[in-house]
Amino acid sequence: MKTRLTAAGAALLALLAAVLAFGEPAQAAAGFTVANGKLYDANGAEFVMRGVNHAHTWYPQRTSSFADVKALGANTVRVVLASGERWTRNTNADVANVISLCKANRLICVLEVHDTTGYGEQSGAASLDQAVDYWISLADVLTGEEEYVIVNIGNEPYGNQGYAAWTTDTSNAIKRLRAAGFDHTIMVDAPNWGQDWAFTMRDNAASVFAADPDRNTVFSVHMYGVFDTAAEISDYLGRFRSAGLPIVVGEFGHNHSDGDPDEEAIFSYTQANGIGWLGWSWSGNGGGVEYLDMAVTFNPASLTNWGQRIFNGANGIRQTAREATVFGTPPTTMGSPA
Repeated sequence: MKTRLTAAGAALLALLAAVLAFGEPAQAAAGFTVANGKLYDANGAEFVMRGVNHAHTWYPQRTSSFADVKALGANTVRVVLASGERWTRNTNADVANVISLCKANRLICVLEVHDTTGYGEQSGAASLDQAVDYWISLADVLTGEEEYVIVNIGNEPYGNQGYAAWTTDTSNAIKRLRAAGFDHTIMVDAPNWGQDWAFTMRDNAASVFAADPDRNTVFSVHMYGVFDTAAEISDYLGRFRSAGLPIVVGEFGHNHSDGDPDEEAIFSYTQANGIGWLGWSWSGNGGGVEYLDMAVTFNPASLTNWGQRIFNGANGIRQTAREATVFGTPPTTMGSPA
């Protein structure tokens, strides 16, 4: 015989369900999800990125780099790819191999199209719409990898001209990917060469997030010379935290041609507030910013001062990185307790 709940009892159960649901990932999904400004892996465990950028598209032969950065403690690698507008297109087979290398080394793989860098100011740069064309062409190798791959639509998709279009173009790019069947967490970079000094991304992030029917978008700011004080860093990142929107520092360095970022404030604030970061970059820098290399000629046994800082320093990778739970229990090493 069925019994009826009283109105008060039904209300109590509804309230309890709401309390239990608050703060949890949106659903038990096939891949990463976002909830209340946090990123969760496919097991529902919070995941905080601690990793590096790797210029794969210009150094495709350096496949040992994935194992090297993992051995130094990274849990994520952001991989530079090219869609063919500015640099030679990374093929479907190559991207599939990159994903395989990430998974073999228990690294979360953030894939980004670099051809969009500085669009509107940089001659020959690709639009976000062209970047989406590239992602759609990779659907056969990306589908099914939602547990391990985050799609970063385009690197620094506007320079310092025409960036007012960022909000509409980014929203449309997300909607196109969703309509094409992409269920991955999507990462979007800020304009102004990634540094958002005009606050276009900061002030429009809520509307861009709402444009994603899956509500599964992460915002990425690049911190170089614009972010040269602790106050600027905490204010910028703090506004995303207050709004309940997920933010990561997708690139940063210890120095730059446009000024001297306060990397110590980046390390301390992100650690205190559970914000992910990906340092620039493993090796192979040119054009006067060679000082951003973490390893000398890709040699993990020869770290630069920047490499030592980011891997071995206070609040660095070795101290703070935690592997994504989708890889299961970490394997024991020789001499470790059983």
